[in-house]
Amino acid sequence: MSNKEDKDVEQLEGSLTGYKEKIIPVNKGSVTWDKELIFKGRTQRGEEIDFDAQVQWGCMPTESLLLSVAGCMAIDCVSFLQKMKAVISKFKVDITGERNPTPPQYYTKMEMIIHISGENITPKKMERVISLSQEKYCSVYHSLRKDLEVKVSYVIE
Repeated sequence: MSNKEDKDVEQLEGSLTGYKEKIIPVNKGSVTWDKELIFKGRTQRGEEIDFDAQVQWGCMPTESLLLSVAGCMAIDCVSFLQKMKAVISKFKVDITGERNPTPPQYYTKMEMIIHISGENITPKKMERVISLSQEKYCSVYHSLRKDLEVKVSYVIE
């Protein structure tokens, strides 16, 4: 571990003042029935997603929840790494979720593996950005059940 690496991690803390403070305090959206068990979700900004219980025309709501957790953590990690002067050439999160077998079929466990490559990316930096996202900044993660087990690992390629 180098002094430069320690300095990058320390500087990250100071640079996060105000991070994610400019949010819309109330989010709105709508879900409209299309046909059969197909619905169209629309955010207040006009983004759309199709939900389909039969998984023929869209995703299941639980799939979008799983991707939302991974997406939130990915945004945090990339943002934090860029603040630590990492140059990212590849970033991908593979996520797996295990669900309760009987209703309510909530997620009981999630596992994410971050695949990343680039310059100035170290295990210490990865551990710090993952911990900051999980402990403080990932709004989606913090909106889920408190008994949900989430494991995150990474592979620096």
